[in-house]
Order: sequence, then C-alpha cells, then structure tokens
Amino acid sequence: MGDYLIRNAKVVTDGRIIEANVLIKGERIERIDPGFDVKHKITEIDAQGKHLMPGVIDDQVHFREPGLTHKANIHSEARAAVAGGTTSFMEMPNVKPETLTQQLLEEKYEIAGRTSLANHSFYMGVSNDNYEEVMKTPLNNVCGIKIFMGSSTGNMLVDRPDVLQKIFANTPHLIATHCEHEATIKARKEQYEREYGDRLNASFHPLIRNEEACYLSSSFAVQLAKQNNTRLHVLHISTAKELELFTNTIDLKNKRITSEACVHHLWFDADDYDRWGNLIKCNPAIKAKENKAAILAALLDNRIDVIATDHAPHTKEEKALPYKDAPAGLPLVQHSLNMMLDFYHDGKISLERIAEKMSHAVAECFLIKDRGYIREGYFADLALLDINKTWVVKEDNIYYKCGWSPMDGYEFKGTVEKTFVSGHLAYDNGTFDESIKGKRLLFNK
Repeated sequence: MGDYLIRNAKVVTDGRIIEANVLIKGERIERIDPGFDVKHKITEIDAQGKHLMPGVIDDQVHFREPGLTHKANIHSEARAAVAGGTTSFMEMPNVKPETLTQQLLEEKYEIAGRTSLANHSFYMGVSNDNYEEVMKTPLNNVCGIKIFMGSSTGNMLVDRPDVLQKIFANTPHLIATHCEHEATIKARKEQYEREYGDRLNASFHPLIRNEEACYLSSSFAVQLAKQNNTRLHVLHISTAKELELFTNTIDLKNKRITSEACVHHLWFDADDYDRWGNLIKCNPAIKAKENKAAILAALLDNRIDVIATDHAPHTKEEKALPYKDAPAGLPLVQHSLNMMLDFYHDGKISLERIAEKMSHAVAECFLIKDRGYIREGYFADLALLDINKTWVVKEDNIYYKCGWSPMDGYEFKGTVEKTFVSGHLAYDNGTFDESIKGKRLLFNK
C-alpha cells in the first residue's frame, strides 16, 4: 500500500468545505492542512477544483451471498459500491441459508474478507425460534441484529409478540427493523386479487402495501423500544405518517430511536410505475408523491437520520414475471451518491448535508470506529468527485451482477473519479485495484 498526498482538494467534512491538502499514510489520514509539503517519496494527486468527500457508509444492502448468487454476490456488488463512492456496507441476513446462527454469520465475514473491495459488516438475523443464537452476537464487530416485522424477500418474518418482546427487552444490540404490518398486507392482497385477478400490475403495489401497513408496524416497533429502552433503527421510511414517530429535539448521539430514508423513496413516486413497472417494485413500496416530499423534509430537519439504498438486485428475467410473481427490490448502491448529487444540483440539499447523512450520521448511529469523517487519525475512506462532469448510465458502466439499473439512460452531473478504502486506491476512473480487500468494521459499543 502506497502513501498519497491529495493536493488542493475541496474537503467536505464536519459541516464545512475547506481547501486543503490531505496526506494518506498507510490506512489512515495523517494530516489535513491548507499548505504543506512531504519530503519523502509519495504519490501526489492534483485535486484542484475537485471535492473530497468521506466514503459513503450504506447501512442496508442485500448482496445475495450465499445461495442467491445468480443475482449478485459480495464481490460484484462491493465493486459496484466502490465505483459509486461507497466504501463501507452493512448487509442483510435474508440469503440462503438465512443468517440465523453465529456460524453462518461468520461464514459471510469469511467470504467478504476474501472477496469484498469495500469495508463490511453483516447483521445477525432473527427468527421466531433462534433467540439463544441472537444473544450470542458480539457487540464490537457486528453492526446489529435485523428483525423483519413484515415479510419481504425470503421467509424471515418475526410475528410472535412474545419473541419480539423478549428480544427488545434483552438485546444490547441495535435492532434494525423492516416494518410492515403483515395482517394488513395479507388482507389487502386478497381483496385486490379477488377484484382484479390477472389485471394486477405494479401500480397496485403501494395500494396493497399501503401507508397503514407501514405505520401500524413502525409504531409498534417504536412502542416496544420505548418500553424497553432498546436501541432501535427503523429502516426505509416510506410514508409521511411514520414521520410523527421520530424526533429532531434530541442530538443523534443521544437518540435511542433513529430512522433511515432510502434513495429510491426520495427519487421515485407512484406515478413512476407507469414507466418502470416491476423494476421499481420494492418493499416497502414506493408511494404517492406527497410522501416523497415529506421524507426529504424530514431528512433535512433531522427527524430522519441517515440515507441508505436497500440495494436489492434481481435479474431482468425475474423482474419481467407477472406482478404477483416478480420479486421486490432494485439495485442502487453504485448510484446512490450520484442520485443525491442531483438533489444538490437542484438546490435541495448541500454537499455538507450529503456527507452528514450518508457518512457522518451513519458512523454516529452505529458507533463505527474511526470512519465516516475526513479527520486526522481516521481511516482514509474517501471519494474524490468532479461534481460538474456529466455522464450517462449505460450497460457498459453498470457494475451490478444483474446487469441493469433503474437509472439506465439517465445523465448524471457529477462523477466519482477515485475511491480510497482504508487508504487503498481501490477505484480510479473506471479501473479497479483488488489487490487489497476491505476491512471488517469495528464498533465502539
């Protein structure tokens, strides 16, 4: 691993933008200063006019390994992440076999240690009958535990109140929840199938998995967390109604209940089903336009704490199935930073707030050790951007194993030129260096 001096960068961190030189020595940032020279031999990068941002930390991805690797795997999706400026990810347990034992959890870490270009952590999965295994989960090197309080891809629904109460009362871990009320969804699905039969299409998805289904489940999770003083993180908020469950009157470091917005719930709305159909079918569903606006407002006023993707690839063939059979989820991790840069160019969010919500706040929320900021002594997880250069998403620059993106054909303004992962120049203008892999995330718990 070489040392690097990034000269004259516009450094975006800690709520400000400063022009400075950044010295990377080994895995970490050694110095940040407007003017200094290095006397020993070093690789210099002229970043004049470019922005240096902390690498994105995505707290919710599905990389499909083991068992679903015809769609994706840790190697392919970590490369795509790094190409888009994401340097660390936290991956979900609904694979095959589902990650419900400590042995299976460690096997995923072993795969990532061999194949992932990005830093990584994996959630321990919860079922109705694996309480003892869940309680063995170590604190310092596992991001949290994941509870599906509504069924999604896979079969990990936890619907027994006694199990939920026991977990919320006793785990020292952060609990990340997928919140949709199963009985509501089942009843509405049966109703629409009776009425429309084979005429059902993706536009019905937000009607079946509606606002009420989300709110009933999210409010129950928040109630459990408050009763037990549990550390709760509610994933992929998709409705305006749910926002009343969260507060901006407490500093993030002191919050016990936090929440996440995903880029597709900020970008798409129900009107887009006419164009994209099953390609934007996801759980929870993309809903009416007013929800999208409310989520962005809550993100900006800190009721919502972080931005993620819920990256969930499926093949084109799977997505081309009839609505009832097509799986839910869409690939996003390569393009999430670009999507937020579009909001920046539209005057809806600042670069400082993008860095906060995609990096700083994720590190604070999960207590990640020495990452998420551009600071002396921290790991050098960095993305060097030309925020004004345009490019078009097309097949030959999509790195997902599934080979498609809902952003296909879209012209973005802003490119990720270089990505450093723990001081290693992992991506450089379309070229990957996989000689050094990412590291297992550690936590200050």
